[in-house]
Amino acid sequence: SKLTSLGQLEMTWRSRVHFHPLLVRVLHKSRLRYYGKPEKKMDMPYQAYFEVADSSGMMSMVLWNSLCPEWYNSMKVGTVLLLEQYAIKTSYPFKTQPTPGDSQMKRFASIEISLNVRDPPTKISIIPEEMVKPEWGLPEVKYRFITRSELDDLPNNHSCDVIGLVTFVGRAERARKREHGEDFWLYRWAHAIDGTSDQPFILELFATSQPDVFEHIYPMAYLVCTQMRVVRDLTENPSSTIYLTTSNESQIFINGCHKGQPYTKDTKVKNFIQWTKTQSEADQMKKTVIGGYYPFPRPPNNFLKY
Repeated sequence: SKLTSLGQLEMTWRSRVHFHPLLVRVLHKSRLRYYGKPEKKMDMPYQAYFEVADSSGMMSMVLWNSLCPEWYNSMKVGTVLLLEQYAIKTSYPFKTQPTPGDSQMKRFASIEISLNVRDPPTKISIIPEEMVKPEWGLPEVKYRFITRSELDDLPNNHSCDVIGLVTFVGRAERARKREHGEDFWLYRWAHAIDGTSDQPFILELFATSQPDVFEHIYPMAYLVCTQMRVVRDLTENPSSTIYLTTSNESQIFINGCHKGQPYTKDTKVKNFIQWTKTQSEADQMKKTVIGGYYPFPRPPNNFLKY
């Protein structure tokens, strides 16, 4: 059928009511957001952001309400979508922005695609990867994997992807979202090594919309975390308290989830797999730890500094 592109949409959206179908690939996926309030009667107050791209560039796409439980888990990073009968809205200015793997990609930031059950009722089709044609010009998913030896040189808030062998995973802990609020964030600490440094990656993993993965991170698993942010304590000794924390667009993968993921083609991922083949499982098992209380960043050695 007659298709349009994201670039054409940006130029013509104000003069149109109906839009031609779009063919796009999902490059980033946010966690599912629940915006329900007691006084508002809504059946399914859910929302999820995706960054989608075609040959002309990248744009945000929002999945609303009852479409979320129906489609959220099927729309993975790398999935190709055919969208029909969607709406175009001005962008919400305060949403988080993932860091694209391809820094050259054009970003259409003024508008976003809105997918709803009605006004108009969106039709979504997932195109199987084997049916995707090269002439469609859809971009590949690109990553920004780093090794542990590269981490010490990265600035605060830098965005990156990591892969490692889990050597420690802490218990799930809770932190208040706001000081006197009733809502909590759920998170756990993990350590992962990749053979490039004596130090592990220290990972602060918040529960994203992947409870099945979050609850089953275990020692000796191959852990992939995407769209992580570098956190440095710039006041004290900067190298001693460097760790990575999840962002709104982070995805976490462990054994059983890796098959068919776009990152399996990445060079640094392949190098890591080669390194694991040289390791003795029994030796690594002796160094692994699970559970317990993990105070981090560590308090100073004496009370005066504290």
